[in-house]
Amino acid sequence: MTKPPLAGLRVVELAGLAPAPFASLLLADYGASVLRIDRPHPLAHGSILPEPTPDLLVRRKSSIAVDLKSPGGVALVQSILSQVDVFLDPFRPGVLEALSLSPDSLLARNPRLIIARLTGFRRDGPYASMAGHDINYLAVSGVLSQLGRSGEVPYAPANILADFAGGGLMCTFGVLLALIERTTSGKGQVVENNMVDGVSYLGSMMRFARKTMFWNRSRGENLLDGGCPWYDVYECKDGSYMAVGALEPQFFRQLLQGLGLPVEDILSRRDDRAAWAKIRDLLRRRFLEKPRKAWEEIFADSDACCTPVLSQRELEDAGYQQRLPTHTKRSPGLDLGVEEGWLSDGMSAGEGGLEVLHQWFGWKMQRHLKVVNGGLIKIDTAML
Repeated sequence: MTKPPLAGLRVVELAGLAPAPFASLLLADYGASVLRIDRPHPLAHGSILPEPTPDLLVRRKSSIAVDLKSPGGVALVQSILSQVDVFLDPFRPGVLEALSLSPDSLLARNPRLIIARLTGFRRDGPYASMAGHDINYLAVSGVLSQLGRSGEVPYAPANILADFAGGGLMCTFGVLLALIERTTSGKGQVVENNMVDGVSYLGSMMRFARKTMFWNRSRGENLLDGGCPWYDVYECKDGSYMAVGALEPQFFRQLLQGLGLPVEDILSRRDDRAAWAKIRDLLRRRFLEKPRKAWEEIFADSDACCTPVLSQRELEDAGYQQRLPTHTKRSPGLDLGVEEGWLSDGMSAGEGGLEVLHQWFGWKMQRHLKVVNGGLIKIDTAML
């Protein structure tokens, strides 16, 4: 059986939430062996593990608990990082250096190491030392100012854009670039990512389009941001919704036909923005006349670009199979099971990590490792 594309890649991740765990989840799903370093816990590495941490993006990963404020803990991490491929750092600038884990010192020990550093704000900007979350990074990137309805405050779509798309996904892209470069140079490097630049890059088209007729109006008044009546979401009779994206005239014609509205009359006014409010009201009132199921049947197999807004519960109850985002046909990633795409039980500090250290390096408890105050340290075998 062909191995997944990242089989054999050893990845170490300092525990965090959202962006960095998402980056390592992508690597794990395509075959990498990922070890998360958690804070020490009295029950870690014991017969009864502690409660899982809040991180839910743990599929195919393992954990060890380490006290990074103790010399023994730092020495253990230094020893691990001298023999792996990728190190994910989710902390603010200066934290690694304060822990005696500076990139320079790590690369001196392991010149092939790829150190991916993921911050929220730019490392050199006015917000570099500040705490923040997805909404803050989205805000200072300029992208948030373009999201939301006309006449309302800007709207942040949960934490998908900055944390996951601009952060975790871009970080994984950077790691893969460094891995490709390493095949020719034989050397690792530091890969710096920040969510402000990541989400700003995602918003390139929106930013460029501000200087064209395509997106030169205020927020919520443009073609793709809620301003256009045939690119919007409409409520149905049963309180559920249909999404409409009939941008092209031929698709809009099919939408009008399915809705039973006067096709030629509305098409003749399509390019008149003064008529958009009336067209929107026509669409709104017509969708309210039938439940979503009826509209689904009407628009099934059509090119009206009209689809149901399905809830996650609906999909799960229907047995919808979640899949990996990219399928490499000769060396595919690891399939998601029936439940793996819908459920995460989390992972406890110390769960499965000793087995990974044994697989990677042959280390064993009591001979190479021991637990001190809830955290692993490496035994100096030269003293045995």
